[in-house]
Amino acid sequence: MISSMTAFARQEHRDDLGGLVWELRSVNHRYLEVMVRLPEEFRAIEPTVREMVAKKLGRGKVDCSLRFEAGSGTTAGMKVNTRLAGQLLEAAKEIGQLQHEAVPPRTIDIMRWPGVLESEKQDFTPLQKQAQELLAASLDSLIENRKREGARLGELIQARCSSLQEQVVMVRTRMPSILSGIRERLRARLEELSGELDEGRLEQEMTILCQRLDVDEEMDRLDAHLQEVQQVLQRKEPVGRRLDFLMQELNREANTLSSKANDSETTKIAVEMKVLIEQMREQVQNIE
Repeated sequence: MISSMTAFARQEHRDDLGGLVWELRSVNHRYLEVMVRLPEEFRAIEPTVREMVAKKLGRGKVDCSLRFEAGSGTTAGMKVNTRLAGQLLEAAKEIGQLQHEAVPPRTIDIMRWPGVLESEKQDFTPLQKQAQELLAASLDSLIENRKREGARLGELIQARCSSLQEQVVMVRTRMPSILSGIRERLRARLEELSGELDEGRLEQEMTILCQRLDVDEEMDRLDAHLQEVQQVLQRKEPVGRRLDFLMQELNREANTLSSKANDSETTKIAVEMKVLIEQMREQVQNIE
């Protein structure tokens, strides 16, 4: 089953430790490019995040964004640096004795002294583990969404393949009447030029002209490429690059047909072929 490179996934988890929200967005790209946005508390897991994405996805520009909202279980407490506070009190006492004053420092003044009150460091290891587990679920969701979008793209490409096949049949059907018309026009022209028709010369000119206008090989190659496109769409692996190559080959044959076209209807058919191929090529750009 083919996968699209364009998709979105969102996963959320909340408990006493806080709320985690992963948002993953992917768009088409020649290779895999991962953009990671993490809160400061989760910077340590960035290499793991990149590794997890690389294991799951082959191509695409992927934007991974994590949002964190602290819960009651992550509220950092305050602790008193009793050693520093004691030193401050002792220093205040000595200074008071020098000034012959015994006014102790106010508690609020001691608390304001840099370093007396310290924030307890929060251990974010459990939250980082939760973030990785939630990322795994987010990647699974993204992959499912890419597969659903890929299935839709596959249906669109299949429909255009069928339309293109119809155009090939139309060209094959028209070729005998086109060659017959050319024969009659050439016969009339030779009669005008020489007065008498030289059958040998007519056949010689017809042979040269038919070789120049023969599109059987182009039609055969178009058929073969269209069959391969449909086979590739059934593969359970990344097929975007292969399909892109086949679009180039289809376009090459359509251009050759256009250059060999000898009547307006065949020219219109060749133009319609190129339109269908371009529509497929645009869809293929989104396939992994």
